[in-house]
Amino acid sequence: MLPLWIALQFLSSLPVSLPGMPAPREVGRSLLCYPLIGLLFGLLLWLASHFLQDTPAPLHAAVLLTLWVLLSGALHLDGLADSADAWLGGFGDRERTLQIMKDPRSGPIAVVTLVLVLLLKFCALWVLVEQGVGAQLLLAPLIGRAAMLGLFLSTPYVRQGGLGQALAEHLPRRVAWWVLLGCVLFCLVLGGWIVVLALAVFAWLRHLMCRRLGGTTGDTAGAMLELLELAVVLGLALGLAQL
Repeated sequence: MLPLWIALQFLSSLPVSLPGMPAPREVGRSLLCYPLIGLLFGLLLWLASHFLQDTPAPLHAAVLLTLWVLLSGALHLDGLADSADAWLGGFGDRERTLQIMKDPRSGPIAVVTLVLVLLLKFCALWVLVEQGVGAQLLLAPLIGRAAMLGLFLSTPYVRQGGLGQALAEHLPRRVAWWVLLGCVLFCLVLGGWIVVLALAVFAWLRHLMCRRLGGTTGDTAGAMLELLELAVVLGLALGLAQL
C-alpha cells in the first residue's frame, strides 16, 4: 500500500501523510500506481459531473475543470509552463533548455501556453457536457498518468538527482509493462480509437524530448501529461460533435 500512498501524495492535493521518508525502492514502485491515481481522478470527475447534470453547460464545464486542476494541485501545469518557456528560450540547445526549466519564474510563453491549454480543455468539456458524456471522463486522467509510467519506462531520465531519478532507477520494469498493457486494454474498451490518438501524441512528444534533451525530465513529463489530457478531451469532443 505504501507505493499507492506515495503516488497519491505526489500526484494529488489530497491530504495524505506518509510515515517518514520512503525508500528509493518504494518511490520507484509508486510509478506502478500512477494509472490508479488517474482512474481515481476520473471517477471523481464523473461523480461531480453526475451531481452537476442540471447545471448550465458552461458552468458545469468550468466547475469540472476547476476540480481537475485542484485535484492535481496544478503540478503538471507547472511542468507545462516550465517546458514551454524552455523549449522556446532554449533555441534548440540542450543545456540552455535544461537551465531554463530550473528557473521558477514564468515568462509570457508559459502564460500563453497555460491559457490556451485551459481554454481548450474548458471548451472540450463544454461539448462533452452538452453531449451527456459519462464514463469517458475517466479516459483523460487515466491515459495521462499511464503515459507517465510509459515515459519513465521507455525514456532515459536526464536530470541527475531528485525524485525523477529514483522513479526511473527503481521502477519494476517487467511489472510496469503488464500494468501498461492492462491500461491500454481498459482504455480500448472504454474509448476505442481515442487510444490510437493518445499513442500517436505520446510518440510525437517523446520524439521531441529525445531529440532536444536525449530523454525526459520531471517538467517535460508533466507537460506531456497535460498535452495528452488535452488531446484526449479534444478528440472526444470533436468525435461527439461529428455525430
